[in-house]
Amino acid sequence: MKLSQFSTLTFDCYGTLIDWETGIHNALQPLLALTGQTFDKQAALNAFRHAEGPAQSEDPNMLYRDLLANVHREIARQLGISATAEMHQQFADAIRHWPPFPDSVKSLGYLKQHYNLVILSNVDNAGFAHSNRHLQVEFDAIFTAEDIGSYKPARANFTHMLSQLSARGIQHSDILHTAQSLYHDMVPATELGLTTCWIDRRAGQQGSGATPPVKQAVNIDWRFVSLADMVAAHQAELQSG
Repeated sequence: MKLSQFSTLTFDCYGTLIDWETGIHNALQPLLALTGQTFDKQAALNAFRHAEGPAQSEDPNMLYRDLLANVHREIARQLGISATAEMHQQFADAIRHWPPFPDSVKSLGYLKQHYNLVILSNVDNAGFAHSNRHLQVEFDAIFTAEDIGSYKPARANFTHMLSQLSARGIQHSDILHTAQSLYHDMVPATELGLTTCWIDRRAGQQGSGATPPVKQAVNIDWRFVSLADMVAAHQAELQSG
């Protein structure tokens, strides 16, 4: 296979294009400061991960901005902190400031010249609109948890996207699903027969960060540690003919 044989890249956004772990860690600082203790980034991300997954399972129809507020409330409860409703909302609103990875904007600009670009994300439409402005590219299609009514790794999110793309004449074989999360993306994508490209943003880091770990082996077709490395591989293919 070649990267250049596909017409469409379907992307996860948070963790792949947007550095959500930095955004989460920064937004948790006001709450963590109230404990009087020191929390490293991994500890903060662990707290987020343990609160987010159950919240998504409990109410898959909840808008992500409301879910983020509930996640913050749950972290405060687990830490034994009495946080205000304003603090919960400020944490949820901070998604608009979550930064893109340093290579995201330039890489997406290049990839847009060669592919249809599609988003499949676990956020609401308003939250993604803020991130889209940071990414500075026009996506050909955007599918969010708000549109679908469930959160990845639910297979319904992928089947919804595939059905919508099929109606546009884009079939399984045209798609390269490109994402960081093994749990949310690579496992369901491979189960549904999609070709996959893992952007391993956490390469060399301990733990699984804000994403639940995956114990089973996952059959990945391509692995790059950055989107820039994927672009370089694509350019090398074109140059080699």
